[in-house]
Amino acid sequence: MSTIVQPQNGLTADASSDANGLPGIFENLEVIGNYFKQAVEGYHLINSSPINEATWEDINALVFSSSGIEVYSKSDGSHLPGMDINCSLGKISNKSAKYSKNRKTFDISSYRLTSVCSEKRCGTPTEIIAEINGRKNFDYYSFIVRDDNGGCESTTYDWMLIPSNYAVLDPSAYTWEPMIGKTGKNKDAQTGWKTNEIHGCSMKISFSMSSQLWIHIEMTDDIKKFIVASTTASNVPKFNYIDLLTKLH
Repeated sequence: MSTIVQPQNGLTADASSDANGLPGIFENLEVIGNYFKQAVEGYHLINSSPINEATWEDINALVFSSSGIEVYSKSDGSHLPGMDINCSLGKISNKSAKYSKNRKTFDISSYRLTSVCSEKRCGTPTEIIAEINGRKNFDYYSFIVRDDNGGCESTTYDWMLIPSNYAVLDPSAYTWEPMIGKTGKNKDAQTGWKTNEIHGCSMKISFSMSSQLWIHIEMTDDIKKFIVASTTASNVPKFNYIDLLTKLH
């Protein structure tokens, strides 16, 4: 059975010193926030479905370029892990998620780690940490997190921009230990990996889910400092693609 591994980088469970928020990243938060609101509302003029990861990449790039941040390249929906947008601000990884009840937490799906851990070969925390951080070819996570507002005709979005090495997003900041099955065919067998909590945040890998890394985020005051902008938009479309083409011609 694999053993528990303690944090490797000297970080403690107190990550508050890393949370400096957004000052210094943007010259004018109000301007970029207004473009975010406009882009989200524009999207929902013709779409009822929530903004997903691939759509968020396009919207995020539009917001950057409209705000004077030069966009050098995008992944254009590629499923390759890592950087999605390369811009003058830095390299960006786009993620989308949905809030739990009362907007207290959300979960981000990340890399599939079958190359280093699976039911056939459980791997070690050292290998897992190295694989995760080895794929981090970007400077910031750009999260768009939504609240469906109880199923009413609107969706609320928060946009967060968090340094990729921020403590609760760094696997080496955690203590990793095996997840053990409690029932059925997996009883007493290792079914994945889990971590301790840092300010309510944690990481988990389930072998049955293609060894995908999941990051659980608690909306602490420190995390809220990374919110760039928020907006609520009607998700009842006013136009469809045919309407738009007709109006433009």
